[in-house]
Amino acid sequence: MLYYLLKPIALFLCKIFFRIEVKGKENIPKKGGFILASNHLSNLDPVILGVACPRKLNFMAKDELFKIPIFSNFIRCLGAFPVKRETVSHSTFKEVFKRLKQQKPIVIFPEGTRNPKGERIIPKAGIGFIIKYVSVPVVPAYIQGTDEALGPHAKFIKPVKISVYFGKQIIIDDRNLSNNYIEIATRIMDSIRKIREDFKFN
Repeated sequence: MLYYLLKPIALFLCKIFFRIEVKGKENIPKKGGFILASNHLSNLDPVILGVACPRKLNFMAKDELFKIPIFSNFIRCLGAFPVKRETVSHSTFKEVFKRLKQQKPIVIFPEGTRNPKGERIIPKAGIGFIIKYVSVPVVPAYIQGTDEALGPHAKFIKPVKISVYFGKQIIIDDRNLSNNYIEIATRIMDSIRKIREDFKFN
């Protein structure tokens, strides 16, 4: 309930401060679990994706945030669940699989960390492992502008234009997948980069 009360407010603020532009919403599945795989520029990205996507999203958040009782309850209501930064535990994967089977969308940043310069780095194996064992669509997403709005060391948010594009669903046939999870993750990351190359933002 809290999520749906806050989202219109967040959308209004994003339109005022960031002139947010969203393209490709028709590529978001209307029902069922799916993985939303996005580039990662800023700590602002989860908020922007939540505002841009017509479905309620589920996010991994560092476990330190869940040690603050009131804040923990707040972000849980918004779809967040804890993950340890040093390593992704068995319990984290179990939670991801559970939510996908409950037909909930999961946001994953394949790079595993913020990459504001857009450098070609090796993605983490986690998304490859999940795709290998859960048959759900993957929707690639490309975000532009959040690194300028809230950079790694910024103390204040800047009112700059932010754009989000949701690419076409990727249905990966597990019969053709290798057991190299990084290779699978790289295929997903390549589809995100292709959005950047093919799509021109206003």
